[in-house]
Amino acid sequence: MNPSLKTVLIVGSAPDAMRVADWDTSFFAHHVVINNAWQISTAWDCLIYPEDFPADRHPSLAQCHGKQVITAQAFVPEQNRYGGFVYAGGTMAFTAGYWALGALQPDVLAFVGCDMVYDSRPGEATHFYGQGVADPLRQDVTLQSLEAKSIRLMALARQQGCAVVNLSEQPRSRLLFPRVDLQTLEAIASVSGSGRASLHQLALDPQAIAHALDAEAQLGYMVPSGRYWEVGSALDKNKLQAIDKLWLAATEVVVMA
Repeated sequence: MNPSLKTVLIVGSAPDAMRVADWDTSFFAHHVVINNAWQISTAWDCLIYPEDFPADRHPSLAQCHGKQVITAQAFVPEQNRYGGFVYAGGTMAFTAGYWALGALQPDVLAFVGCDMVYDSRPGEATHFYGQGVADPLRQDVTLQSLEAKSIRLMALARQQGCAVVNLSEQPRSRLLFPRVDLQTLEAIASVSGSGRASLHQLALDPQAIAHALDAEAQLGYMVPSGRYWEVGSALDKNKLQAIDKLWLAATEVVVMA
């Protein structure tokens, strides 16, 4: 099969990500895994993780043979091209999205296992590998609204002609990307470049997007190193919250509490 649309899969660590183990992912141009998600399937070709990802959780050199490992040295410059970590949201699902958007130049970004919902009962797994830290829910000035950050990624992707979708089958997701199932996505990707239009199901207001980007530029919170936490005291929580509201205003989706 030779897909007309360059489609990139991004896999997180939610229990739902285990479905990937049973998928034929050959129609994806790239299969990007975040942190521990390399353990789910050997089909991945790109692994991305932050500086504090424990060394004992890295794949072996043999498991990385012929594959690409993306660290801060590679993803920080790409993230900065899209406004930097403060505006994008400092968690790896978004970082992986922006890295893939810049480095891989896809027509479609498809996420799975990145819903960032941690509603498990005591004893239930929060991640596919068991109990993990709910990183996106930590107290972080850049993560006040995961929904707003997902709209931002979708809006900037759309500006370069890339659709962003969510392959999740979970009832709730903090990602506001349109939902699509694997079979439908494969069918769309294989038909023609015009099939991409059917993935832009969520209307976005261009004026609202321009307003949000202008507010970001005026505030000027760029941290070239990517280590925004080192200047955390200089970041105004209320001003960033106001920008999140501008991004939320770019879509008619109602964010449920």
